[in-house]
Amino acid sequence: MSVKQLKNYSQGHWVTSKNTGEALHNAITGEAIYTASSEGLDFGAMMQYARKVGGPALRKLTFHERGRMLKALAMYLMEKKEYFYQVSAFTGATRSDSWVDIEGGIGNLFANASLRRQFPDERFYVDGDTAKLSKNGTFIGLHIMVPREGVAIHINAFNFPVWGMLEKIAVNLMAGVPAIVKPATLTSFLTEAVFEEIIRSGILPEGSLQLICGSARGILDYIETNDVVTFTGSASTGRALKSHPRIVSEAVPFNLEADSLNCCVLGTDVTTEMPEFDIFIKEVAREITTKAGQKCTAIRRIIVPENMVEDVQIALGKRLKGTIIGDPSVKEVRMGPLAGITQRNEVREKVQQLARSQKIVIGDMEHFEVMGADKEKGAFLPPLVFLNTQPFINTDCHNIEAFGPVSTIIPYKGIDEAIELAKMGKGSLVCSLITQDDELAKEFVFGAASTHGRILVLNNDCVKESTGHGSPMPLLTHGGPGRAGGGEEMGGKRGILHYLQRTAIQGSPTTLSRITNVYQQGGKQNETDIHPFRKHFEDLQIGDTVTTAKHTVTEADITNFANVSGDNFYAHMDATSLEGTIFTGRVAHGYFILSKAAGLFVDAKKGPVLLNYGIDEARFTKPVYPGMTIGVRLTVKEKAAQEKRTPEDIAKGIVKWLVDVYDETGETVAIATILTMVKKRNQE
Repeated sequence: MSVKQLKNYSQGHWVTSKNTGEALHNAITGEAIYTASSEGLDFGAMMQYARKVGGPALRKLTFHERGRMLKALAMYLMEKKEYFYQVSAFTGATRSDSWVDIEGGIGNLFANASLRRQFPDERFYVDGDTAKLSKNGTFIGLHIMVPREGVAIHINAFNFPVWGMLEKIAVNLMAGVPAIVKPATLTSFLTEAVFEEIIRSGILPEGSLQLICGSARGILDYIETNDVVTFTGSASTGRALKSHPRIVSEAVPFNLEADSLNCCVLGTDVTTEMPEFDIFIKEVAREITTKAGQKCTAIRRIIVPENMVEDVQIALGKRLKGTIIGDPSVKEVRMGPLAGITQRNEVREKVQQLARSQKIVIGDMEHFEVMGADKEKGAFLPPLVFLNTQPFINTDCHNIEAFGPVSTIIPYKGIDEAIELAKMGKGSLVCSLITQDDELAKEFVFGAASTHGRILVLNNDCVKESTGHGSPMPLLTHGGPGRAGGGEEMGGKRGILHYLQRTAIQGSPTTLSRITNVYQQGGKQNETDIHPFRKHFEDLQIGDTVTTAKHTVTEADITNFANVSGDNFYAHMDATSLEGTIFTGRVAHGYFILSKAAGLFVDAKKGPVLLNYGIDEARFTKPVYPGMTIGVRLTVKEKAAQEKRTPEDIAKGIVKWLVDVYDETGETVAIATILTMVKKRNQE
């Protein structure tokens, strides 16, 4: 295979450096297959291009448009996945290893695209509740969030060249922020292959993404206040970058996700006859061998009850012995090489350091077989498991990480000791507990949560559908405290908010309604001759209001509603049982009030309103007794267009209405937000 020079993507163009740069090798054969260099790139100009071209283009799009953009990109990349698998093989990954990286990464695009439904069809987001800042409600405050007007710089690790890029850009693109991607040079050829298809798709606005395959040394010299830097890799490198003078002086957010000494704990309740024992062995073995142990979430410490050490050692040894190592293209092979010779040598060095204070009980670093390849030319290493019988004295296993198929069995006496050992990792991305005892699980979770970003409690009830110890999920936070970096990646909606600037807005309800396109209670209302239910989605305006006729509540209303609903709660039906309560007489059902409100404000004739979609934030704020008179103000609060799933689908949107039910004194007795599905006038 001829050596190919990787390209960088800068300021809308593919750039090949004149200097061939660093040689990259096939992890299986050791053969040089690519070179990478960033010589000639102007990092400052790239960042300005992202800020001046990519940022404005993305910020013109709403959250819904950005979400549809991500979905389209995910679908496009899925069509190209077999090509990515071919390139991924050069990193030493098996097909299943590559699946996590490639299709797992694309899955992040799909997952973040789906989050558009949690955001308005706007270029900003209203965060949290409105704060009433004055007695009469004429002065209020709320928070809006807008995209940061900078660039996200993603410095990624070598172990997941696709997932590492896609899980990060999915979030910043959804937020409306452009990015410069710097993959680890060692496996950047796979990142380049995927990136090239992203650009070829033409789906993203120009300037949204740029790529540096070679060194990016010096890029942080050009960061500015609105930028964001993310780093995945070793804790030592992450700390060095985080302390960069520009990071400090410009107060730039720095998200650090560092490798950590994750653990898996076997509960004291588990015996060898229980299915949980087999689950434990399979989970540990999988995390040692998947990606040849080159995962930031891999299990480095195997914490087991002291009376189970021998059983675990025997069972784990048998399972790992059956792991065939070699060229991943060979059908029987279950574990490939590490990503490169330099990586293998580094792991060897760490193993030797660990061997000074503990003993290898499974595997032999020098004597092992490889199928379909030369173990000296390739970056091969067998699974290695240590035993540390004095983990509170010999603490290297809590401080030294061999980033490969290496782990340590550690005994414990009781659950408190297991918690203490788990915490000795000084901050981890994830730990898992295998137990059938929910009380034990509760004790462990609350004991260990302060030093872990994620805790998986695994047993036979959920194992079939569990994604496993080592799989971060895009809708949950991926990160951890302490050694793990203290950062947060992904996290669903939370992840997107990291790229938005939160700003407090104060003013009158009318003004803030106009700014946010969300009606604020107390703002001006638009009374029209046409009932709002007679208007199509496009014609409805925020603040459109109908004030209904009134109804005087009777005891017959209460009795009839109880008969229909079956709700015979004493406060509604038994006036003799009210002593010691807050009620002075039979009180109307809260749901009767809302039901009657609907009867007052609904326009019954066929029109653009297709259906009632739901009720949010319903509150009953004042008792309603027989003889009281209620009326309703129904106001358009917020609108969100919906996508047509098929050409034949009805074009429509969701309208949120503020339902304010008040009594004869004008005081609110019930308030709610109802949602209706409303047809669009334009059906194209």
